[in-house]
Amino acid sequence: MMVAHPLPLLAILLQLLLSCLPALGYSNRFFYQDILNGNGNGEIHFNGVKLHVDSSQPSMFALRGSNATLSCRYWYEPELSSPRRVRVKWSWLPVMGGHETDVLVAIGPRIHSFGDFRDRVYLRQDSPGDASLVMTELQLNDTGRYRCEVIDGLEDKSATVDLELRGVVFPYQPPHGRYNLTYHDAQQVCQEQDSTLATFEQLFQAWEDGLDWCNAGWLADGTVQYPITKPRSPCGGLGLAPGVRSYGRRHRHLHRYDVFCFSSSLRGKVYYLQHPQKLNLTEAQQACFSNGAQIAKVGQLYVAWRFMGLNRCDAGWLADGSLRYPVTNPSRNCGPLEPGVRSFGFPPPYQKHGVYCYSAGMQ
Repeated sequence: MMVAHPLPLLAILLQLLLSCLPALGYSNRFFYQDILNGNGNGEIHFNGVKLHVDSSQPSMFALRGSNATLSCRYWYEPELSSPRRVRVKWSWLPVMGGHETDVLVAIGPRIHSFGDFRDRVYLRQDSPGDASLVMTELQLNDTGRYRCEVIDGLEDKSATVDLELRGVVFPYQPPHGRYNLTYHDAQQVCQEQDSTLATFEQLFQAWEDGLDWCNAGWLADGTVQYPITKPRSPCGGLGLAPGVRSYGRRHRHLHRYDVFCFSSSLRGKVYYLQHPQKLNLTEAQQACFSNGAQIAKVGQLYVAWRFMGLNRCDAGWLADGSLRYPVTNPSRNCGPLEPGVRSFGFPPPYQKHGVYCYSAGMQ
């Protein structure tokens, strides 16, 4: 005996139910068509009405500490005579990869933000269909791809916005020497220097701005690369054109390299402490503290050099035990005739030098 398959029977029953709705006096033009009456592409949408979601600015740039608005707008085609109650969800895919995480969910006036985004994000809602995300107090790790998803019943449409922070990329090598950092070590040392792992886009921009560095370093996506503006034998050979050299993806636990860190704008001020005498590392830390500040980190010094024009021909201690000084106006008495942050490496901590301090309250 043959047994009828239940799915065709369910489809027929659903078809009969939908056909009866107008006869029952129910017709609000918003009920959904079943898959049998779709457009042949497997789409299910309003009866004659389609939801659209778009962003007018699919990529944008900002600075740490500033605010940013990620555009997102939804509308219906044809236009509806009355507003619909929709669910708006923003999610974030970090530049380092991984899974999308929730940023904000809104249903009507009810809005909930999540994790590190809590109380830093809200919907602009300037006009009907405006689902733009306003982000305040941008942080270094906010870089990534943001997804604006609008859900109305069975309809689900989305658009993406890529957020990139402007700042400065700098190579970093720890005190114990070249090529000693796993990927996770690299993450940690960048964080300790008020920075984060640089992205390829940030490193490429730095190369376009003239960064030339012959040591390979980790990037946020787990690749290992280095920028060369002046080809030479020890750095890939004379036969290769200038560019960003890549070793590709490396094992995050087994392989060891240097790292390229990224930092953005700074609230506060980095300054060379005027002190009557030179200081060892411990004395330098205490001197900054006594001055109402703290010893500056490498990322802070680079930001002060790049964005605040800090120019000083005096080497000073930094928090990691390195000795550096920033030059924006090169002169013959201050090393190479090009701007940059000069480094003397990690001298013994008992040696006497100056110190660079950082105060969050100073401008």
